[in-house]
Amino acid sequence: MNRLRRGYTTGVHASIAFKSALETFLITGEKSISITNKMDNDDLDVTKGCEIIVTISNSIEDLELNLQPHRPYRFKSLNIYAGVGVGVVTKDGLNPPKGYPAINPIPLKAIKVIYSSFKHNGEEIFATISVTNGEELAKQTANRKVGVIGGISILGTTGFVKPISSSAYIDSIRTELNFAQSNGYREVVLTIGNSSFGRGRELYNIEQIVQIGNFVYDSIEIANSIGIKKIILICGIGKATKVMQGHKNTHNRFGEIDFISLQKEILREFNILIDIERSRTVKGIVSQLNRDKFYKLIKGRVNNRIKLWFPDIEIDTLII
Repeated sequence: MNRLRRGYTTGVHASIAFKSALETFLITGEKSISITNKMDNDDLDVTKGCEIIVTISNSIEDLELNLQPHRPYRFKSLNIYAGVGVGVVTKDGLNPPKGYPAINPIPLKAIKVIYSSFKHNGEEIFATISVTNGEELAKQTANRKVGVIGGISILGTTGFVKPISSSAYIDSIRTELNFAQSNGYREVVLTIGNSSFGRGRELYNIEQIVQIGNFVYDSIEIANSIGIKKIILICGIGKATKVMQGHKNTHNRFGEIDFISLQKEILREFNILIDIERSRTVKGIVSQLNRDKFYKLIKGRVNNRIKLWFPDIEIDTLII
């Protein structure tokens, strides 16, 4: 079996490029550009392989900025702007403050440490962090929904992207939940799949809806930890059945539906012995039952399961 590869975050790559550009700038006194490609790894991340560019100059006129109006991060004589392809924060509720480049605190701190390690005469210098095609990449994220405009965010906490951890997706869920809470929502809507998301948009405000992929337990755990206690879960009958049976992640690699157990549950509840060989899908089983009564049963069991995991959470499930 091949060992899965770890990678570095966009924040680490931006810091490395900054150091390289700064060294050249301090030697030459002229505009300096450093380019790095985000290390390939086995995580699920839209920024995998992207090109990160740091430009440093003694004149802001030499820089190509994100056109969204914003203020730079200032540290001593250093001014850090969002370049093309890096977003600008336009709403409250995120770690980077409103009106500044979407650069998380950890990579920003790393850049400041690097800058402090070099001797400089104190003359104002200007820097941008840019990402090639960053605005297109951002369309695959929730950036626009949470108010990050014009590109991706420069992320990082530990510096490493763990293989197949889907850490970037979890970070995105955490960001959206924090954003919803900061904007006054005391009830959030968690959706699994595009159909569920579409149904959620018909019923709720987009800012309180979070697409969670298959990360049911992780998402509710994050919500609970930041003080969100009311949750609506919207999902299809198959995913709901998995949650009812105790699956914390509903992806197939974490387990399949136990149809024998489901058969026993239906027999106990409805006194009907279904033929599970007739169709080994939940929808096939539904065809043998009263749909409304079956959905009501699963909904109740899902709510009970989540309450078992998180007793303080007020949960309601909508099965589509």
